[in-house]
Amino acid sequence: MSENVKNSGMFQHLSNFVSGQKKVGTPPHVPEGTRIYVVGDIHGEIDLLKELHKKMLADATDGPTARILQIFLGDYIDRGPDSKGVVDWLLSAPPTDWQRICLKGNHETMVHDFLDDSETLKRWQQLGGAQTLRSYGVGLSSPKKKVSPDNLRADFAKKISKEHRDFYNNSPLFFEMGSYFFAHAGVRPELALQAQEEEDLLWIRDDFLQSKLDFGKIIIHGHTPVSQPEMYHNRINIDTGAYMSGKLTCLVLENDEQRFL
Repeated sequence: MSENVKNSGMFQHLSNFVSGQKKVGTPPHVPEGTRIYVVGDIHGEIDLLKELHKKMLADATDGPTARILQIFLGDYIDRGPDSKGVVDWLLSAPPTDWQRICLKGNHETMVHDFLDDSETLKRWQQLGGAQTLRSYGVGLSSPKKKVSPDNLRADFAKKISKEHRDFYNNSPLFFEMGSYFFAHAGVRPELALQAQEEEDLLWIRDDFLQSKLDFGKIIIHGHTPVSQPEMYHNRINIDTGAYMSGKLTCLVLENDEQRFL
């Protein structure tokens, strides 16, 4: 699908190394006249998102660019204070002539799981789901007042809009353009990019993170928090743990350049 929506490491220049060997040929690039802003895991941190967006707007005035894309890598909800506000913002209209692409993260799947089966609540709460429910005005159990998972699910189903349901259910799993493949968690090293499965795109960690293979394209991902962006010959991780660190990272791709806001 070409151009389709469907341990802190040392920085390495991506055009020079593949599997430890010098790479000869065209450096990683996006189509001429295109600038891409890629944003890592937000996790309910609406203030960080708005602040970062201001930086994107200011940056976009620098130089002529025919096409601007915003790509968000998933995990918009849970843990932080305003998951609903983040989704509202993502569903709002992007700046004129910008395209916004919101990929699905593993945390988004837990909304669907809970609406389908209230027994998944305990696991979701362990991963920050309580903060998301509160952002929608759904009250959780307290020592003085116990609310059953079924009642919470019914309350949530009433309060979540169809637009938000569709966002959680139908956001694409990946996007690719030029030399880059964008996904929330990563890819299964042994599989071609077109053969990747949803479970891996949303949840994979060690098998992907430890791989030295050339995946065919450079994988831009989040999912695994790091203290600063990681850049390797085959992947770039931009999840800087916004809800813990207060740092929400944006990778800017233009021509054969990579830089950060």
